[in-house]
Amino acid sequence: MSNTMGMILCGGYGKRLRPLTDTIPKPLVEIKKGYTILDKQLFDFKNAGVEHVILLTGFLSDKIEERYGKEYNGVRIEYLVEEEPLGTLNAIKLGMDAIGNEQCIIRNGDVVADLNLRKMIYLGELSDYLLSIFITKMQSPYGIVEINGDRLVSFKEKPILDYYINGGVYFSKGSLDYGDFDVGDIEKTVFPMMAKENKLGYYKEDGLFWMAIDTSKELEEIRKEYKYRVDKPWGYEKILINTDKYLTKELFIKEGYQTSFHYHNQKDETMYIVNGAGYIEFEDVKHYFAKNDTVRIEPEKHHSIVALENTVLHEISTPHLEDTVRIKDYYTR
Repeated sequence: MSNTMGMILCGGYGKRLRPLTDTIPKPLVEIKKGYTILDKQLFDFKNAGVEHVILLTGFLSDKIEERYGKEYNGVRIEYLVEEEPLGTLNAIKLGMDAIGNEQCIIRNGDVVADLNLRKMIYLGELSDYLLSIFITKMQSPYGIVEINGDRLVSFKEKPILDYYINGGVYFSKGSLDYGDFDVGDIEKTVFPMMAKENKLGYYKEDGLFWMAIDTSKELEEIRKEYKYRVDKPWGYEKILINTDKYLTKELFIKEGYQTSFHYHNQKDETMYIVNGAGYIEFEDVKHYFAKNDTVRIEPEKHHSIVALENTVLHEISTPHLEDTVRIKDYYTR
């Protein structure tokens, strides 16, 4: 995988989140205490091997610069400040002009998503298309009803619909042709033109967490998601049940990633594989798993969990929350 730059669109006013965004730029809105939307995005870039990021800023740019400086958690950061907001097209154009013909991943500054950026870059490099757009299945913002004949049969709360939407993450192999467009939103100008000319590819991953934080309702939802969740270099872990008798955690491990090699002094755990496939690497053996399998891991057993595809598992264990001894990390902390 060759060197890939990152770019994040951070210049918007976040009007629908006012009054919060009167004094805080939208990317600096906290999804958890001390953890902002932009923290999550830079963390994802770092763990995908993207170590040089340009922040395309505008409104309250100094606040963003104040927080991140020139380097943040091992990611080198540059700023391009748009003096007046002329839409996403102009901002991206400024960024692309600054990096020349380098390949890059461009992200909207209000999207929180668990997509595998490393895989998106890899497939983007192999693609015949200059630009690939991350697409995700749309969740209905409303509950829907099902009807049969003259009667209403059932209600479904905010189902996933059979349509894909633009997920706000783009991979570009080099500089783009903007046609006659200078300003406005790239999604409404250049992208439709490229689609018409058969120049647009896509990258999709189904069934993973994705949210654009545009309104206070969405902010409330993402904070609920993050109440018991901690992002990890390989995915996330989330506490589902914590009593004095047992603990249940959900682990999401991205395809091609693995947890640290570690053990627990007291914790006795059973892994139930909700989705996905991979193996648990013990010191002397690999235990392969697939959907609906269970694997027991006894105390003091050294192990690492490796995902061969996106994997969700439920870890049911004795209630020792902090009982983890890491032997080796496969990522930078």
